[in-house]
Amino acid sequence: MNKTMNKKVLRTPDEVAKRQGMWLTIVALVILYVALFALDNFIKPSKFTLMLIPVLKKGAIYSLVCVSMNLLNGFTGLFSLGQAGFMLIGAYAYAIFSIPAAQHASVYQYFDGGAIQFSIPELLSNALGANFGSFLGAVICIIIAGLAAAIFAALIGIPVLRLKSDYLAIATLGFAEIIRAIFQWNGLGAITNGSNLLRKYTAFSDMKIQIGSQVFKLSTTFPFLIAMISIIIIVLLINSSYGRAFKAIRDDEVAAEAMGINLFKHKMLSFVISSFFAGVGGALLAMFQTTVQASAFMSAMTYELLLIVVIGGIGSVSGSCIAAFLYIACSEWWLRFLDSGMLPFGNIQVSFFRDGFRKVVFSVVIMIIVLFFSQGIMGNKELSFAGLIRKIKAKKAAKAEKAQEGGAA
Repeated sequence: MNKTMNKKVLRTPDEVAKRQGMWLTIVALVILYVALFALDNFIKPSKFTLMLIPVLKKGAIYSLVCVSMNLLNGFTGLFSLGQAGFMLIGAYAYAIFSIPAAQHASVYQYFDGGAIQFSIPELLSNALGANFGSFLGAVICIIIAGLAAAIFAALIGIPVLRLKSDYLAIATLGFAEIIRAIFQWNGLGAITNGSNLLRKYTAFSDMKIQIGSQVFKLSTTFPFLIAMISIIIIVLLINSSYGRAFKAIRDDEVAAEAMGINLFKHKMLSFVISSFFAGVGGALLAMFQTTVQASAFMSAMTYELLLIVVIGGIGSVSGSCIAAFLYIACSEWWLRFLDSGMLPFGNIQVSFFRDGFRKVVFSVVIMIIVLFFSQGIMGNKELSFAGLIRKIKAKKAAKAEKAQEGGAA
């Protein structure tokens, strides 16, 4: 009898909605990855897919990096502008450890073939087979990239996390610029290749899986897989006791310290974890671009990421993801016709459409969003199937009550 009552008590409407939402999320993810897999292998390339695929890849990468930045800026309240620097570290760490041994002489042609003469994906490919070895090797190199960024974050976090607000932003921005200059220094050329490109490393096009005798591509599926796993880990952290401590620090540091929260420890934890996933995002960006050069990771990249976080909503994971895809789609695809001088339909020529006009229109759109949606697209709310189910049930309950009142009258 007690067991039956306990089961009934546990099955509250809220828990039922959460369970149904979880299953709907799983189904949605399965559908998404089936669609991505089909896009990689079964859908014939066309003008549409040639634009769609790069936008999807870059959108997934920027989603992860923006969520990692939101963990620091939105959930912990630390105004950091060093994200581009940590992405740079991740990109270089990934590329350095995944360039095939036979390619070192051509890549490091000015530095006697470089200091590191092995490739993790290549070693694993020799041991486990080309496809699985490249896949597993790329994953290991991505983890190394994240760890490299986290180690640098731990080192610079000791002095800079004593600072607050604008001073912290300036310190982290300065760190990113210093790192960019150091990686271009020829003194480290045997490792970083100085101011020259790193190339010929394992990229998205090398991500394949073999089932029987059939080989399937994973070039679009892979970045989504890594980004999804990383974002899930961040969400679990946010919903844990550590995440609640981060939010307490964000809301009121004095009150958080009075409650027994170690401010420096939790700030450092948030800073290091955010940097780890920024490094992972940098590795994915390196795979997407197929070349790495420090000059690309300028402060403008950090401002771009911060803008996406603000547009999506500071303190909203789903907002960062939505804003990342919208931002990339607009800047890389939907508004490109403004630079061509013609409308996308009817071949109508417009005289004031010219090179650079896309950026003008895009800037105006961003200003409108910031002015009229001051809290961003999502604010601090999250998209969830559980919340949608609750709303639907609440509407049904309200309708049922009205019908009963009408019948009683």
